[in-house]
Amino acid sequence: MDKQQLKLKKQKSKFLDNKKELIIGSLIATIIAITPYLFTIWEGAPNEKPWDTFLFSYTSPYYESAQILVWTLLGKVIPLLLLIIWIFTCRHWWYHVLLVPIAMYVYHIITIINDDLEFSEETQILYLLPVMAVVIPSIYLIRARMFNKLTDADKTLEELEEEFKITKRSFRDYF
Repeated sequence: MDKQQLKLKKQKSKFLDNKKELIIGSLIATIIAITPYLFTIWEGAPNEKPWDTFLFSYTSPYYESAQILVWTLLGKVIPLLLLIIWIFTCRHWWYHVLLVPIAMYVYHIITIINDDLEFSEETQILYLLPVMAVVIPSIYLIRARMFNKLTDADKTLEELEEEFKITKRSFRDYF
């Protein structure tokens, strides 16, 4: 391959990558844009205990209405969907913290589906403790490593005091 063919191949590859990113980005934006309409799906469910379709049959003993069950589930599934999109598209170092609300919403969905519970959100923190026990220290360690890389560990106490001294700043310095 000569240089011209190599250059054309790189341009074609870059074009295909950009096209793929555009398609994925458009799909994600479309999903986010239609979430208010997805929430109105509950209106299509019957307001009675049994719900019979050609795919399934469901009787709602706890909620007494299939419509209430669907409304409750959508109240948890749609934020969960948005959080999942956020965690996969976030470029910040702290994106692992999003696992905590994701785990919380998954737990809520499980308790909603479990018809035998009287209070669906009573002990959720106990189930989230293992997730938070891993995520929170991990985020703190990542932050500490980043802070150490950004600052010099060789600074004297006077240099650190000078660095943290409060100085007058304009409004633009904060943005």
